[in-house]
Amino acid sequence: MIRLTDEQWDRIRNHFPEEHIADGRPGRKPIPTRRVLEAVLWLLNTGAQWHMLPQSYPNYKTVHRRFQAWCRDEILRRLLTDVANELRDRGALDEEECFIDATFVMAKGGGAEIGATKRGKGMKIMAIVDRHGLPLSVSTHAANHHEVRLVQLCFDFYMIEAKPENLVGDRAYDSDPLDEELRRDGIEMIAPHRANRSRPPTQDRRRLTRYMRRWLVERFFAWIQWQRRILVRWEYHTQNFLGFVQLACLVILFRRF
Repeated sequence: MIRLTDEQWDRIRNHFPEEHIADGRPGRKPIPTRRVLEAVLWLLNTGAQWHMLPQSYPNYKTVHRRFQAWCRDEILRRLLTDVANELRDRGALDEEECFIDATFVMAKGGGAEIGATKRGKGMKIMAIVDRHGLPLSVSTHAANHHEVRLVQLCFDFYMIEAKPENLVGDRAYDSDPLDEELRRDGIEMIAPHRANRSRPPTQDRRRLTRYMRRWLVERFFAWIQWQRRILVRWEYHTQNFLGFVQLACLVILFRRF
């Protein structure tokens, strides 16, 4: 069984509306949120179907209903943002040098925001991580969108106030318009030029040495994919799959406390 420590639960409990119901309210009290969250974390880790939830956890219908409400109301996103900002205040996050990339996820549950590619129908998980490989932004998009067009959408899901000074990506992010757009926000894009590039080079080779540390974002994707629920999208609703991805990021950030 998966259990949250008392310290972890105290750090996040105020984000859940079920924890603020008055004791004197008439009617049956809801199942404790901590038990429901632990059930969702078990599903995230095992990749099992909802109805396969062990009897030691609450009823799977209750867990599913509450989880959908958290995703719909963006409770998990706000929770993850607060945890990330607390880590930044402690000096555990370093946004001076960040890395961006995407990974493909096969979608077998149908639903919206699924794109057809050569690898099949699926979606992309876009992520920005700091120089320690910790997530600063995570979002999901249809797989048929080019990654250059998704960079600004990634910043809509950015968790901390300070934007990165340097953003490092692979050749997919070699785009002069993107460079200019980010530069207006004070962000320097560092990406190797494509082999078929026709325009004059714009990248400084000395700054491209930062590209050698791009393995940090690849390691982040390996971390979240240890959670089997992330390997294939079975959720019909996109917001539910994003909720599982956000919980996988929360598990990573909890390790830094």
